Amino acid sequence: MSAYTRLRWTLADGLTLIGRELGRLRQEPGQLIGALVFPAIMVVLFGYVFGSAIQVPGGGDYREYLMPGLFAMVTFSAVAGVMTQMAADASRGVMDRFRSMPMARLAVPFGQTGSDLLTGLLMLAIMVGAGLLVGWRPHHGPIPTAQAFLLMIVLRYALSWVGVYVGLAVKNDQVADTLVPLFLPFTMLSNAFVPTEGMPAWLRFLADWNPVSALTAACRQLFGNPVAASAHLPWPLAHPVATVLLWSAVLLAIFVPLSLRAYTRRGR
Repeated sequence: MSAYTRLRWTLADGLTLIGRELGRLRQEPGQLIGALVFPAIMVVLFGYVFGSAIQVPGGGDYREYLMPGLFAMVTFSAVAGVMTQMAADASRGVMDRFRSMPMARLAVPFGQTGSDLLTGLLMLAIMVGAGLLVGWRPHHGPIPTAQAFLLMIVLRYALSWVGVYVGLAVKNDQVADTLVPLFLPFTMLSNAFVPTEGMPAWLRFLADWNPVSALTAACRQLFGNPVAASAHLPWPLAHPVATVLLWSAVLLAIFVPLSLRAYTRRGR
């Protein structure tokens, strides 16, 4: 079989499984509604409840400072969403049925990551609408704004492959569910809500090199939203766009092969 034929076969099978995942969401609307309502709740909770007590260093509206951080948090939710679904399919024998079919090996994880990307776009759209309602605005025009959302899409897709691997590595969906709360501290340990300057040196180092921080800083830069001024920015925050692209490339290079290997071994 030629490489072109194999690629076309993989894409066709993957698109079929994307349709399967979207169909599953239509049959379980509660899960989709919860995923779409969550971004709006985050905007209200952090923008009004916490934002009333937080001042942006250097001035500026806190909700405009906050929104790029919330976009980054929604982007990172790909890990938990894909992880739990992969673990559920593996533990319920769905993947065993897929392996018994004449299907491309890459099709199953491709279908999961593709359907998550579509769900993520809906979540971003809801959050954009909520942000506009509370006063957030992009100020640098349509091209930088589109670049910011493209960065979110690229990083979300890379992070979804992390979810594929972790979902295949855990024993079942119950274990995956217990891991979901552990991802929240990772998103909080960033510049999404407050600048990292006030953190202890070791904690600040982790926050500065967190991909959530890089995506947040890149979005603030591209949107023209308030940025906490600092005389000495670490490299990831001084070059946030390049950092997001680098993180995305590294995650894909590591977790796509690992996910394929884990998928193959799980069937043995």
